[in-house]
Amino acid sequence: MRYTISHKTVYEYNNAVSVSHHVIRLKPREFAFQHCSNFQLSSEPVFAVMNAHEDYFGNSVNFITIEGAHRQLAVTSRCEVGVTPRTSLQQEDPPWEHVRELCRQDIGLYRDGTSEFVFSSPFVALAPDFAEYGGVSFPPGRPVLEAGIDLMHRIHQDFQFDAHATTVATPLEQVFQQRSGVCQDFAHLQIACLRALRLPARYVSGYLETTPPPGQARLLGADASHAWVQLWCGDAGWIDLDPTNDLLPGERHITVALGRDFADVSPLRGVLVGSGSHHLSVAVDVTPIREPKPDPSSYANG
Repeated sequence: MRYTISHKTVYEYNNAVSVSHHVIRLKPREFAFQHCSNFQLSSEPVFAVMNAHEDYFGNSVNFITIEGAHRQLAVTSRCEVGVTPRTSLQQEDPPWEHVRELCRQDIGLYRDGTSEFVFSSPFVALAPDFAEYGGVSFPPGRPVLEAGIDLMHRIHQDFQFDAHATTVATPLEQVFQQRSGVCQDFAHLQIACLRALRLPARYVSGYLETTPPPGQARLLGADASHAWVQLWCGDAGWIDLDPTNDLLPGERHITVALGRDFADVSPLRGVLVGSGSHHLSVAVDVTPIREPKPDPSSYANG
């Protein structure tokens, strides 16, 4: 499936800003199942400086500087992305304790960074409540992916999607107590449960197809950036899980960035010279590129 993606972020400042610097993670990543082309980044006012690099986690990062007094900043990214079905699990699904022990003993997993995803991070504090809740899905000997999927099912059933229940700063413990939140909260919650059991889990930011194909349900979180989880499953590698929609991501999920939690993958973050508050608005549009159907009259006879 191919998509055009537009992501527009607008800051409106109460007082004029003289200079601002922004770190941007909006370019979708490259995988065997995903390719990004024609990525364009623009701003109004026009940026004076832009540099591009990859961060520690391999995400594409753009750094821009806006100079001159301004009371509004609009940053827009546009691109095309092709997505194919992810490879199905071919390897044996090992017991979850085996995966946990691998992360404790295999020095290679420390070198490639896998083992660092078992620890707490800025938005994911490990607590006994998360180990207890997650542990219900992980009885002795249960295959790790099977258990991870069961945990995903339970979060989807036990927690209500409510766009007004939380903010970016809402502590995960509060989300757990009130049993409501948004995709970012549910991703952080599943990661916290998995890491509390010493299993590697990482945060994924990306997009969902805005308008679903005929006959398919519209997915939650499609109006803005979406978030889900990856669980490391031994030889099978990292497997995607979407607790918000209770499914394994496929062609309707576009991956932008990977990290320990939201702090590592924030789409746009900046510092500025100025004072006062600001208002933020975000608009995302993920549109399928429908291939034209062949004209039967153009077929050659024979």
